[in-house]
Amino acid sequence: MNKLKLNNLLSSFFEEDIGFGDLTSESIFNEKDCGFGVFIAKSEGVFCGIDIIKQGFNILNDRISIDFHVEDGSIVKKGDKIATVEGPVIYLLTGERVILNLIQRMSGIATVTKQAVTNANSTHTKICDTRKTTPGLRMVEKYAVACGGGFNHRFGLFDAVMIKDNHIAAAGGIEKAVDKVRKKLGHTVKVEVETESREDVLAAVKAKADIIMFDNRTPEEIVQLLELVPEGIVTEASGGITIDNVASYAATGVDYISLGFLTHSAKALDISFNIEV
Repeated sequence: MNKLKLNNLLSSFFEEDIGFGDLTSESIFNEKDCGFGVFIAKSEGVFCGIDIIKQGFNILNDRISIDFHVEDGSIVKKGDKIATVEGPVIYLLTGERVILNLIQRMSGIATVTKQAVTNANSTHTKICDTRKTTPGLRMVEKYAVACGGGFNHRFGLFDAVMIKDNHIAAAGGIEKAVDKVRKKLGHTVKVEVETESREDVLAAVKAKADIIMFDNRTPEEIVQLLELVPEGIVTEASGGITIDNVASYAATGVDYISLGFLTHSAKALDISFNIEV
C-alpha cells in the first residue's frame, strides 16, 4: 500500500471520529498514564492490517511501541494474539475503533478471498477482485484481496480500458468501440471487452481485444466460448459466480475469475482490543 496515501486516509478517518478530542478518554486519563493493549482474534480467519495498526497509532502518538505476533496473510485462530501496543492510554483508546474497523474489514476480505482461492482449487485460474469496493477504501480492500491469495483487477477507470455493455451499445458495436479506443490511446494500455454471446466473442476476437470477459455465462457456455478465443488473448469469467460454484468455473480453464463479493459482501473478522494499565 502507498504509505503517503494510507497516512492521509487514516488522518481523515481519525479526524472524523475524534473531532475536537476524545471527551471520554481525556476526562479520565492524562498523557502520563501508560499501559498496553492487545489485539486478539475472536474467530478463525486470515489477518490483514499490520500497516493500519503501525501507521494509525504513529499518527496519534509516536511514543506508542508495537509488537506484532503475526504477519499479513497469516491464519489466526480464536484467542491468538495479533499485536501488542504500549504507550499513553489516551491514544490507545482514541485510536482503537478506527483501527479495529479497518483491520476487521480487511481481514474479512482476506479470509473470503482465501476461501475462494481454496474452493477454486486451480493452479491456472486466478481469483481477482472488481471495482465494487467501499468508496475511500479501495486501496486497503484490494490489498486485503492480495493478502488472501487473490489478484487485483484494475484499480480504477484510469489504469485499463474495460468496454462494457453500455459502452458497446452507445458506440454501435464492439469493433467500433475497440477501434475508437485504439486510435485514442497508446499501445501500453490493455483493452478488455465484456461479452455476453458467441457473436460478442467473435467480434472481440476480430477487434483484437487483449482480454475477453465472459459475463453471466454458465461453465458449460464458457467451455464452448473458449474454443473461439485464440491463444494470446486473456480470458475472464464474471457474474453469477459464488463461493460454492467457483470450482466449476475454474474447471473451464478460464484465466481469471473476478468476484465482486470479495469486497462488497465480506463479513468482518471478529477481532477485539483489550487494555491493561
